[in-house]
Amino acid sequence: MRLSDRAREIPESGIRKFFELAEARDDVISLGVGEPDFSAPWAARTAAIGSLERGKTSYTSNRGMAALRERIAAHHERYDQRYDPAEEVLVTTGASEAVDLALRALVDPGDTVAIHEPTYIS
Repeated sequence: MRLSDRAREIPESGIRKFFELAEARDDVISLGVGEPDFSAPWAARTAAIGSLERGKTSYTSNRGMAALRERIAAHHERYDQRYDPAEEVLVTTGASEAVDLALRALVDPGDTVAIHEPTYIS
């Protein structure tokens, strides 16, 4: 199968290169990508198992589950921050998605954006 010119011009993934280098050595400690060095808490494991047993394996709203957004808003109330969970709380699948969406919401093409270094590999 022939790849498009655009696909052939995609540069090598920095994150993939990092993992390949780290995998080849025993003395590397990763300080990136949020990989914890501990197992998931039992409450999370139990909830996941319960969801599987009840057949709750489909996608949720792309804004996140309403109950989760409500809990997030309630958590922020402890710090005197008020958010409408239906309109002002969005659950993302990770920090990269959150940063991407925030920049798309706040920055127009041609705007100058300062990004610190080091930054995300991906």
